[in-house]
Amino acid sequence: MAVSYEQITVLGAGSWGTALAYHLVGDGCKVKLWARRMEQVEEINTYRENKRYLPGVFLPDSIQVTADLKQALAGAQCVVFSVPSHTFRAVLRDALPLINTGALIVNTAKGIEENSMLRLSEVFADEAGPSGAEHYAVLSGPSHAEEVAQKMPTAVVVASVSSRTAVLAQDLFMQKNLRVYTNPDIIGVELGGALKNVIALGTGIVDGLTGSDNSKAALMTRGLAEITRLGLTMQANPLTFAGLAGLGDLIVTCTSRHSRNRRAGIEIGRGKTLQQALDEVNMVVEGVRTTRAAHGLAATWGIEMPITEQMYQVLFYDLPPQAAVNNLMTRVKTREVEEVALTKIKWYAERDGAD
Repeated sequence: MAVSYEQITVLGAGSWGTALAYHLVGDGCKVKLWARRMEQVEEINTYRENKRYLPGVFLPDSIQVTADLKQALAGAQCVVFSVPSHTFRAVLRDALPLINTGALIVNTAKGIEENSMLRLSEVFADEAGPSGAEHYAVLSGPSHAEEVAQKMPTAVVVASVSSRTAVLAQDLFMQKNLRVYTNPDIIGVELGGALKNVIALGTGIVDGLTGSDNSKAALMTRGLAEITRLGLTMQANPLTFAGLAGLGDLIVTCTSRHSRNRRAGIEIGRGKTLQQALDEVNMVVEGVRTTRAAHGLAATWGIEMPITEQMYQVLFYDLPPQAAVNNLMTRVKTREVEEVALTKIKWYAERDGAD
């Protein structure tokens, strides 16, 4: 049974924030949408359309759009963060004093803080304190804003350290066009949602270089392997990476025309510089910063992540994409599934089954 909120506030008027505001108001909720720039607010209020980020979707007058953070958060019983991961801490810091105690907080950004290498739930705990985690959930999974706004059938997952909070978020977002599952593995859900962007950049590069289906399939499959390898070491449940936040999000981000990371990769594969590719996409490409963070995590935890390593060299040290492909193809021969990974998967499966 869906939870009824008198007011929900969505922070961030990009494509996903706008789509979620549109989705939530359809369930009878009063929704406020906060945008940082006054020019964007004026445009949306004038045309009832977010022309840059979600063209063709017309917002009902019941969605109030504002650039005033205090006004946006006044009375909110639920706050949805849909800002880019690299701005999450700053927006959170400004918002926390204005958020009602006990309000449900749902974060939808998919990234890792670049310099600290913290997952975003860890950033939240840094700013809100450990007790705040009881009211914090993560929404992730294969869910392009354009299709959610068009009411296309979509399935996502919410994760929280609190099962009650996860169910509250599940009930909030669940509609006939959006199916929501819960998952207690917040580490795996966050890692899967963030790291798939690195692999999507890589598959985009392959598309730009050759368009080879064989190559893309290999990159996606081995990409999932190294995401899982890191996740296992960081105490995630391996089964999460076979679910919506892992395999599901990886597929859609690596193959969809809506994927910014894939589009940026295609431009790099065609010979453009990173900056030229970002200018072409003209929106936030989360995978770029995530590549730097993932490279740091691999070094910190002593995990081999060859695709991430090659992406890091291409993006930040001007390694030619074809050379990166050659480096991956000429690595020393190995087994597809490592014995250590199998042992850990068995251990986690037995542990979670016992719970």
